Amino acid sequence: MSTAAVAVRRVDAPVDADLDGLCDVLVDCVEGGASVSFMLPMTREKALAFWRGVADDVARGGRLLFVAEDGGRIVGTVQLIVGLPENQPHRAEIAKMLVSRPARQRGVGAALMSAAEQAARDAGRTLLVLDTANPDAARLYARLGWQRVGAIPGFALLPEGSPCATTIFYRNLA
Repeated sequence: MSTAAVAVRRVDAPVDADLDGLCDVLVDCVEGGASVSFMLPMTREKALAFWRGVADDVARGGRLLFVAEDGGRIVGTVQLIVGLPENQPHRAEIAKMLVSRPARQRGVGAALMSAAEQAARDAGRTLLVLDTANPDAARLYARLGWQRVGAIPGFALLPEGSPCATTIFYRNLA
């Protein structure tokens, strides 16, 4: 996979092929140890139920969904949560920035984040927040200009059950 071959697109109405590719990425990430809300064993059924819920929220306008594709195959994804309380019309949250293990270290995460940040700007959002338990992702966010707030020890569990810290980041877009 080359970085030049990776294309990022917004998915407004995920079709079965999108859901299948998103399931592949989620299962790969969880099986690789990513703390992204799921425990082992990670089944396709759990993944599909999750992505169907995301698709429902996309349809309601509560979030935007982006995928990165290489040769027509989904290798990464990120969500921009815009459906926040009325006292927070200026901000959005980045969620589930996932890149399959074979596609890492090739600019996929940076391309996904760029698309999500531009969509936030286009929607008039001036503040973004995210959290991560992944040190590689934390380095990526810092390189992209995100500000580290701090880490919360024992915030979540890794897929095999041990506790892990979560680091909070923000980014001003104004």
